[in-house]
Amino acid sequence: MTDDLDIFDPHTDRRRPVRKPSKRKKNRKFVWIGLAVVLVLIAGGGYYGLRQIMDIGEYDDYSGQGENQVVIEVESGDSTGDIAASLVESDVVASSSAFIVAAESDDRVRAVQPGFYVMKTKSSGEAAVGQIVAAEAKVGHLEIIPGTQLHDIIPEQGKVNPGIVSQLAEASCAELNGESTCVPPEQLWDSMRKADLAALGVPDWAVEPASRAAPDRRLEGLIMPGVYNVRPGATADELWTMLIADSATRMQAAGLPDVANETGFTPYQVLTMASLIEREAIEGDFRKVSRVTYNRLAEHMRLQYDSTVNYVLDRPTIRTNAEDRNNDNPYNTYENTGLTPTPISAPSKSAIEAAVSPEKGPWLYFVRCQTDGTSCFAVTDEEHQQNVDVALERGAY
Repeated sequence: MTDDLDIFDPHTDRRRPVRKPSKRKKNRKFVWIGLAVVLVLIAGGGYYGLRQIMDIGEYDDYSGQGENQVVIEVESGDSTGDIAASLVESDVVASSSAFIVAAESDDRVRAVQPGFYVMKTKSSGEAAVGQIVAAEAKVGHLEIIPGTQLHDIIPEQGKVNPGIVSQLAEASCAELNGESTCVPPEQLWDSMRKADLAALGVPDWAVEPASRAAPDRRLEGLIMPGVYNVRPGATADELWTMLIADSATRMQAAGLPDVANETGFTPYQVLTMASLIEREAIEGDFRKVSRVTYNRLAEHMRLQYDSTVNYVLDRPTIRTNAEDRNNDNPYNTYENTGLTPTPISAPSKSAIEAAVSPEKGPWLYFVRCQTDGTSCFAVTDEEHQQNVDVALERGAY
């Protein structure tokens, strides 16, 4: 079979063959036409999409420095575009492009950290950039150091060391349109005393033992050390919920509750032990102090830790006197055998690790014997008394 056609030629009075266009050439033509159409569509769609993202050529923008103050949140991992979207949602800027374009000329935007910022609605993109990079814009910053307790610590002389409740009250403060967002410490205390611990986000393994604690001690030890961001304008219950939820995540990162499985203690008891270790020693001695704790508990000896006596007195002294040690309360480990009813401070991850993995050794005693906080350890009371004498001579105890 042939694809040729016979066509009559009047000049020659003959038929001559005419070849039909090949299918390959026809197909190639359609391919090129199709590719051209696709490229046009892609170019048009890309241009349209880019215009949607960046409003190329034109974009909405407010003018001026803004109107009403609002709090916006920058979350971990947010890009400049993510921040811009949050600002649009809060009506700080008219469009994402207004902020993104203005941010291109200010490198400080890329250094904006997660947290809460006070900004103004209906701000120009340029004004919004200036607002978010200003030092005073960031609010709700809370930093809890290891060993901090709920109550303030009141030295015999000098400045009061604020506890977690006072620090949280301070972090709640911001000025929004001339009004303070501060939640007073009294409201935070009242919330803690009355709240459903599970509803606040306290981990399941801690709800029951924490619920048995005195009202002012219920959340002790359940706030991990570290930096937190809390939203000014939140209620007392909301502030606790934010803080507890974030802390619970950090406790999981520290291994709780699973790391307690091989210790012979509950996760809450491990947390309590870690809080004692935190308050009794410097980090280099954590695992040895943990071993002393294990050994004394195994021998049914009283722990006799001054930190537990000081805890209810809300003071930071290293030594306690006879009157203090005779104080009748459940936290007095000179009078009571076993761990305290609750943690006595915010234990660090290092203290939790020490409570889970004590150093091997027979020690039953220790005393701070160096001015840098280092302790001397002993197996017998006689050795311990010698260490105490050395500590007194050095002015370390």
